Amino acid sequence: KVLIDVPRSDLAEELAQSQTKIQVLQDTLQQVLDRREEERQSRQLLELYLEALKNEDRILSKVAESETVPRKEMDVVDTGSSSTATSAKTVLSDQILAALKEKPAPELCLDSQDLELVLKEDTQALASALRWDKQKAEALQQACDQELSKRLQQVQTLHSLRSTSKGKKTLP
Repeated sequence: KVLIDVPRSDLAEELAQSQTKIQVLQDTLQQVLDRREEERQSRQLLELYLEALKNEDRILSKVAESETVPRKEMDVVDTGSSSTATSAKTVLSDQILAALKEKPAPELCLDSQDLELVLKEDTQALASALRWDKQKAEALQQACDQELSKRLQQVQTLHSLRSTSKGKKTLP
């Protein structure tokens, strides 16, 4: 850094070199410093990324742990009650509700079984569980329905392609 900051003429005189050689030297030194700074910033960014991954893993494991405990308790309670008593309340897991609340497009994050559960849920109960208005809950259910239909169509297309390709293999 000091060699870069020194005036070219002074450095050229001290090293008994031409000013063009000193300019090349200073440019090279500056490039090395720039590369080192980029590497330092890259390391910091990577460390932040790894820390974020660790935090995300911790959060997901806490959600998974909290989800497994209530399910056991809920199973015990549900076996002694009638199914009509639970129809007024939401039957969606905390994990599904969290995904619905937090994700910008939750229908893309849920598996097909969870999408079916969201569709089967009463719109008013869903809105209440998410603390949304009924229109927003209806829009969510429509998005889930569209995503589920799209997935079903993809599966049907895949089966169709497989049956077509099998037919071609058997032809002489």
